[in-house]
Amino acid sequence: MRGTGSDSQLPAGQSRVNVVDNRNEVREFLASRRARLTPEQAGVPTFAGQRRVPGLRRSEVAQLAGVSIEYYIRLERGNLAGVSEGVLDAIATALQLDEAEREHLFDLARAASTPTAAGRRRRNAHQEVRLSVQRILDGMTGIPAFVRNGRLDILAINALGRALYSDAFLDPSKPINLARFCFLDPRATTLYPDWASSANTSVALLRTEAGRNPYDKGLTDLVGELSTRSDEFRTRWAAHNVRLHRTGVKHFHHSAVGDLELTFDAMELPGGSGLTLTAYTAEPGSTSEDGLKLLATWSATNQQLEQPESDHSIDV
Repeated sequence: MRGTGSDSQLPAGQSRVNVVDNRNEVREFLASRRARLTPEQAGVPTFAGQRRVPGLRRSEVAQLAGVSIEYYIRLERGNLAGVSEGVLDAIATALQLDEAEREHLFDLARAASTPTAAGRRRRNAHQEVRLSVQRILDGMTGIPAFVRNGRLDILAINALGRALYSDAFLDPSKPINLARFCFLDPRATTLYPDWASSANTSVALLRTEAGRNPYDKGLTDLVGELSTRSDEFRTRWAAHNVRLHRTGVKHFHHSAVGDLELTFDAMELPGGSGLTLTAYTAEPGSTSEDGLKLLATWSATNQQLEQPESDHSIDV
């Protein structure tokens, strides 16, 4: 789906992506934000003559941020180690970064100041979903809900959530990964009517996670796999877009119940686990609310059909 292949099919000079290279991440992120901002948008006066860069010059960013051109060049070459919060704030303001981009810049700076070994020890901690959280999910009988990590692995899910994502759970590999499903499974274009929006969101969330956890080997491997096998992923990854995914509306087309328009709310679980609980709800009285009720019936019927004959017997 969406273009697959191997390393040998990548464009010249490209290979599997390495998200651990902090300096490269900083360099490309700052350069891409500078390139998209015009002098007019930044309020920078221009003079006659052709500009050789699509956006702001480094000197213009330095002037807006109140730092020397030499210092800004050092930052854009990827050296954020030891940079003060005040300077980062000034750079973010000069480049007109939104909230997600600003947080990403600070994440990149923290990673640059973290010794590699310590960072790996901290970020490679095993992630588990507490049994109490699974009970909360199971108690949300009328709401599809699941817990994911920053790599978009589904680590826990309730019955209605599993029914909603039933196409993704046809993949025998575990854990189910929503980014891998989006880019490598042809069923994704049916489940997500606005596939491009879902694809953009998936990549932006992985980019955000790469800034937070640059030493996550699982994330590195996932990005390497997707950028090797999907042209659509590789193009989006190169854009360096990031996103905060807290609430919004998502459209689904489920084979059993049709179109669903659901509001999602994503909440980070406490304790610094890096896990997020996402729940979907429908507007009261809407056709999507009726669709969720039908999906619950479809799910319960399928569960009964999948249970072995012995499961229905009662010992007396």
